[in-house]
Amino acid sequence: MFGFGQLIGILKKNPKKIVFTEGEDARILEASSRLLASSFLHPILVGSEEKIAIAAEDCGFNIRGAEIIDPAKYEKMDEMIELFCELRKSKGVTPEKAREILLQANYFGTMLVKMGQADALLGGATYSTADTVRPALQLIKTRPGNSIVSSCFILVRPGVTGENDVLAMGDCAININPTEDELVEIAGETAECAKIFGVDPQIAFLSYSTHGSGKGEAVDKMRNAAQKTKAKYPDLPIDGELQFDAAVSPRVARTKCPESEVAGHANTFIFPDISSGNIGYKIAQRMGNFEAYGPILLGLNAPVNDLSRGCNASEVYSMAIITAALA
Repeated sequence: MFGFGQLIGILKKNPKKIVFTEGEDARILEASSRLLASSFLHPILVGSEEKIAIAAEDCGFNIRGAEIIDPAKYEKMDEMIELFCELRKSKGVTPEKAREILLQANYFGTMLVKMGQADALLGGATYSTADTVRPALQLIKTRPGNSIVSSCFILVRPGVTGENDVLAMGDCAININPTEDELVEIAGETAECAKIFGVDPQIAFLSYSTHGSGKGEAVDKMRNAAQKTKAKYPDLPIDGELQFDAAVSPRVARTKCPESEVAGHANTFIFPDISSGNIGYKIAQRMGNFEAYGPILLGLNAPVNDLSRGCNASEVYSMAIITAALA
């Protein structure tokens, strides 16, 4: 089961570069100093070299060896502007407007990934999820076959057998009220992400109903989405609609849906909307003593992830490893 050692092992075999868009932030600097003490992940800090150096010195963090890129002094800015204008030509973006936009760290960092100067990006310690996702959608864009960006959380806690308990939950952060077809995409992406963390996905489409015990449009949506997902991914164990107790409790599952192959031991949960998903993962985190990693953005052509504005340096370090391992 999941441990950060296995992700670090992946990165040691193929080290990556990750862009931090908030290079002056103390939490970013502390995480970067830890990464620089290793050899598996190289940080790129966006911002003024002088200001970043002063901030690191004030906080006592050694960032010697970090690559620092100031958008105002970037030697390839003309090349970046040209590509940006091409990517945004449908919006009629002029070179002058592009230069103005690219002085913003979130857009500049995203373009570094687009241009292959970095493998992944982590931002949002001081700005909103939308300000991380918007540049990624506009510039990196979704993978072929994907129509949306979605997200999942990976939840981890020590298990009674000595191995970690690991769960995947989607979508808890991006899509407010996904359609049936969007839920199919969310489920497929969440399952693939779960596998990276050592989870053999057992997917439950959650509802207030189990196999028709309740009625309503929301129940129909989850039942239909589960059926569509089974048709698209016939090799994945999938069931729905399921109530949460039926999904995780073998005793309840034997009573409510004894014929189900997933009920009672589900580990990958698909929520009907962002409200239930966000509430669900936070309950698990705060009352179930799980560590929550995410939101991990899914469906993009390159890994871009969003930090909580309340994050600490340890969470930045963990999310940097997760993000780079997805590359």
